[in-house]
Amino acid sequence: MPKRVDHEERRRQIAEALWRIAAARGLDGASLRDVAAEAGISLGQLQHYFTSKDDMIVFALGHIEHLAQQRIRARIEALPGAPTPRVVLRETLAEMLPLDEASRTGYLVQVSYFVRAVNDERLRTHAQEGIAALRAFFADQLKAAVAQGEVAAERDPDREAALLIALTDGLSAAVLMEYDSAQGALALIDLHLARLFSGPGSA
Repeated sequence: MPKRVDHEERRRQIAEALWRIAAARGLDGASLRDVAAEAGISLGQLQHYFTSKDDMIVFALGHIEHLAQQRIRARIEALPGAPTPRVVLRETLAEMLPLDEASRTGYLVQVSYFVRAVNDERLRTHAQEGIAALRAFFADQLKAAVAQGEVAAERDPDREAALLIALTDGLSAAVLMEYDSAQGALALIDLHLARLFSGPGSA
């Protein structure tokens, strides 16, 4: 009796094959044929799951984001007590930095994805939606912190959320290019959060 194929698992395997190629030489260097070979399947099998390279890229990025969310959740759940907004932000920002092999590969794929999205309206729209969702999530955490007195009331949560994303993007590039260390990047994240969470309720 032929082995039953788990279609979602096969799609994830294809996505991971794409990551390996993109991390090594960028998305432009990842043809459907190359990805099929990396995944150990035929080109025809790959096209059964993804009819275009863009479809494959969008799925792969979504899978990366899902795995990152799982790692963030695991980090937070491993901590004692109920997570505060500061803890949630710190663990999320730490996960966004390329500090280990998984997050480094994810960051490299995202860089390749954003480069491609600059000239591709569909991918650009997808990227804009993802960034907007991340910014809204950070802003919600900061609004809760303002309500609890941990962040000063005059701070604008939306602007502060945008600054957190910009800071982490810059530090990620610094770590990747090895002109800052992983420990140094985390120290700067902690320094910024200490300055941000300086309201009367943060002590």
